[in-house]
Amino acid sequence: MPSRSKTSVVHIPGAAAPAGINAIKSLRMANFDGKVVATDSTSLSAGFFMADINEILPKVDADYYNKRLFEIVNRHSIEVMMPTSGYDIYPFSENRKRLAEIGAQAIVSDRDVLEICRDKMSTFEKMSGICEVPFTTLDPDKITSFPVVAKPRFGKGSRDIIKIPNESILKYVRSNFDNMVYQEFLPGTEYTIDVLSDMDKKPVLAVPRIRLETKAGISTKGKVLHDPDMENKCLNIAKYVGIRGPCCIQMKESVEGEMNLIEINPRMGGGTIFSTLAGANFPAMILDMLDGRELKLPKIPEITVLRYFEEIVITNVDEEEQQDQAPGQASLLPKSHFVE
Repeated sequence: MPSRSKTSVVHIPGAAAPAGINAIKSLRMANFDGKVVATDSTSLSAGFFMADINEILPKVDADYYNKRLFEIVNRHSIEVMMPTSGYDIYPFSENRKRLAEIGAQAIVSDRDVLEICRDKMSTFEKMSGICEVPFTTLDPDKITSFPVVAKPRFGKGSRDIIKIPNESILKYVRSNFDNMVYQEFLPGTEYTIDVLSDMDKKPVLAVPRIRLETKAGISTKGKVLHDPDMENKCLNIAKYVGIRGPCCIQMKESVEGEMNLIEINPRMGGGTIFSTLAGANFPAMILDMLDGRELKLPKIPEITVLRYFEEIVITNVDEEEQQDQAPGQASLLPKSHFVE
């Protein structure tokens, strides 16, 4: 892919969630001197106070989502769109060619790849025989031993994941939940591996970490490690699936200690900041690739990262002003009202 002049405007969607917030932090840590345009469906988004510009973008199922997206891209001459929202990546991918025509590069995989990753059954079918995967089925009658794990076929994070220890709980889940996949329970250590591929879908770097503690599906404590075998496996997975840009791969050890693929998230995750803190700044590296700068692969140290909350305070009058605005209207929060 031909290089461009230095990127000056970057779009970060999902500015209320960890992936978006941490992408902004990563760009600041890399001394990015352009403008960051943050979007979210609510004006009370922490990332809005960290960005240079913020805009309300409705939820992706809104009828006017695409119209609003293109308004924002054109208004701010956005050049790069980061995949920091598990929702916005779908319209980004579907509109990738149209966005490119107006100068905006959406760093996202093709729509069919997104669907393979979104559908846990499709992930299992695609990767069976390519790497170790746990037994997975849509049919609970095929379950012959316990425990197993039930999870939504198209779910995100850790919502509605249920460990099933016996037949009676299985019967309860069958009666109360629809469209679930049933998967072999893996008792071992769980890992997230951040993988970065170039715009031609060639994997260039993998950074594994142990998920020491998670809350609501987001890693709150983690240990970055160096494991060449795991790194190579995940580079091969990203290449085989056809990932463009970043993804985060979940793996877990079986009772025999075999590393099994759990899922592939074709975007930056809520814990991708762990890789940034270890020296692999994915947002900055993406800009290096797009701008034609030499991509220097960092030597990754083994570090442990602990996360904590940080507060932003706004005055009540600001909040009322934001909530009075019409849906879809730009929300420009004055930074002078930020309480330090």
